[in-house]
Amino acid sequence: NKRSIEDHFDYSPELEQNLREHGKDDLLAMVRDIGNINLHYIRQKEPKGLGHAILCAKAFVGNEPFAVLLGDDVVYNDEYPCLKQLMDVYNNTGASVLGCQTVPQEKVSSYGIVASEATDAERIYKVNDMVEKPAVEEAPSRLAVLGRYVITPEIFSILEHTEPGRGGEIQLTDALKVLAKEQAMYAYDFVGRRYDVGDKQGYLEATVEYALRRPDLKDKFLEYLKGIVE
Repeated sequence: NKRSIEDHFDYSPELEQNLREHGKDDLLAMVRDIGNINLHYIRQKEPKGLGHAILCAKAFVGNEPFAVLLGDDVVYNDEYPCLKQLMDVYNNTGASVLGCQTVPQEKVSSYGIVASEATDAERIYKVNDMVEKPAVEEAPSRLAVLGRYVITPEIFSILEHTEPGRGGEIQLTDALKVLAKEQAMYAYDFVGRRYDVGDKQGYLEATVEYALRRPDLKDKFLEYLKGIVE
C-alpha cells in the first residue's frame, strides 16, 4: 500500500469540497497546506536492503551530497532539528556525516557502532571504522548510528559493487566502511530526543510525548492519562 503515502501528500478534491461545504475552513487550510509541497517518489522494487534502496535514488540525486532519514527513527529538537545539525557539520567539513548518539554499554549490540577518534570540534568524531551490532565486550565505543546521514555521492559507485552481506541484503554500513577508507567521514553526536518507533515501547513513548507537546491536545490528554493512572 505504498500509494497511501503518495495520496496523503496530494490534493484531495472530494475531501476539500466536503470541508468547504461544511464551513470547516481550518481543516480545509490544513489539508491544502499538506498538499502544497513538491515530492518525488522512487520505489525499491525488491527488498534488497537499505544500501540497495539508496542506490535506487542514484539517478535522482546525481552528483550531490544527500540526506538519508530512516522512518523508524524520529528525533525531536524543536529549536535545532537533527538534520540541520548534520548539514551544518557537512558544510564545515565537506565530508559525510553520520548522526549518532551515545548509548548504554548493554545496548551496543542493537546498533551499528562507530570506531572513532575525537576532533577539536565538540561532539564531532573522525570515523575510522564501523561494526554492525557487535557483542558488548567487542564494541569499539558506545557511539551508535541512529538513522540520520548526510552522504557524499561517491557512495553510489561503492554500493554498485557491494556484495550482499548480513541477511543477504546490500548493507549501507558495508559501503560506508569502504567510503571511510577513501575519504574523510565524521560521526556527530546530535542533540535531541530520539524515538525508535520500530519498537513498541518507542512508538508509544513518541505518541504520548508528541501529543503532550501540542497545545490543542495537551490539557485534555494529560487529564486522560492521569485518570488512567489513578
